[in-house]
Amino acid sequence: MNLGLESEKIEFKKSTSEVIEGVISLSSMLNKNGEGTVYFGVKNNGDVIGQKDINESTLRDVSRKISEGIKPQVIPTISLELLDGKNVIKVVAKGNNTPYSAFGKYYSRSFDEDKQLTPTMLKALINKEGEPDYIINKVAYKQDLTFVMLTGLYLANKIAINNEKFESNLGLFTNDNKYNYMAELLADSNDVSIKVVTFAGTDKTVILKRTEYGGKCLLLAINNVLEYMESINETKVKVGGIQRQEEKYFDFKCFREAWINACVHTKWAEEIPPAVYIFDDRIEIVSNGGLPSSLTKEDFYAGVSKPVNKKLLKIFGDLDYIDQTGHGIPLIVEKYGKKAFYISDHTIIVTIPINKQLLENVESNQVDTELTEAETLILNLIKNDKNIKTEELVKLAKLSERYVNKIIKSLKDKNYIERVGSNKTGYWEII
Repeated sequence: MNLGLESEKIEFKKSTSEVIEGVISLSSMLNKNGEGTVYFGVKNNGDVIGQKDINESTLRDVSRKISEGIKPQVIPTISLELLDGKNVIKVVAKGNNTPYSAFGKYYSRSFDEDKQLTPTMLKALINKEGEPDYIINKVAYKQDLTFVMLTGLYLANKIAINNEKFESNLGLFTNDNKYNYMAELLADSNDVSIKVVTFAGTDKTVILKRTEYGGKCLLLAINNVLEYMESINETKVKVGGIQRQEEKYFDFKCFREAWINACVHTKWAEEIPPAVYIFDDRIEIVSNGGLPSSLTKEDFYAGVSKPVNKKLLKIFGDLDYIDQTGHGIPLIVEKYGKKAFYISDHTIIVTIPINKQLLENVESNQVDTELTEAETLILNLIKNDKNIKTEELVKLAKLSERYVNKIIKSLKDKNYIERVGSNKTGYWEII
């Protein structure tokens, strides 16, 4: 029996002793056509010779080699077929997450040959295909999704929608007509959690506060973070002599650009949401996935956009979350320089400094008596109970003991409170 000729979608191997070559052919065909079939037990000319000594272990070994060799991972269909009385292993794979590598190298199909791609050819392939839209192809964990919040956002922006085709028009389905992962992110209810964490000092040793946003439409969770950060961006005023200086803790406009960029360009398919970390001297916005394969750092700094999540970017644009002019990154570079960005293969961190130097540089002999939100909380607790102990303040304020002691010292230095008597039997006096 003869199966015909090899082609750009079909490859023949005599036996599974050539499994590595078969995996390379599979990745090559995926890159060229999005699908490919490899037969084990067939000569190059198409003659069926059969695969000897086949058992369950043989099929598992083929599956394991494909799993280990091809990245991003594909799930092939592996079957044992009887052709002309001879056992043949048939492997079929489909995928559109190009480019696929085989054992760390990239190939493309040219008729019946697998040609390794040079860096230039690989870049051309990526630029042609664009970055794979993983969240469109990935099936959502939940399929009972609703989109009341998302629909409301479109209506609030006076964008006409077709109720019957709203979900499909936004690209919320996979090719198999199932809700995709982007749909889950934008649904009224999901398991996505975005964290804003405040630390004591300039490292992650002590956590003062952890706030989580999520469980709802991603766009609303993103807004919640923006509202929270704007609320803590207090204006500090200091008067000394004839000078008066007033400024926010941090540049909210730069923060917003960094935060929106992190949310729209992070590799959501890897299920690691972006996060905000607040330290005494800086704010860090962390996103997962690094730069897209076809984007250089210089292009990134210049504002060139190569979106990872193209459909999600369009929705952000529809609802005015992002203007798509690419001015956000250059704005941050102009304000803080390229040093504001840490870029690795898997992570991008944007650092927004917190302006404390302003207060220190004002020429004044006066003591700054402004209170932070945490200091105000502790002062009010002391006003309510002058005999309150430190451990009670820790419990009621939900802050660490170290931070409460730091606040108490600050309140003393600012002349708001004074301790009368010993720590054990004394009490607080409000000055």
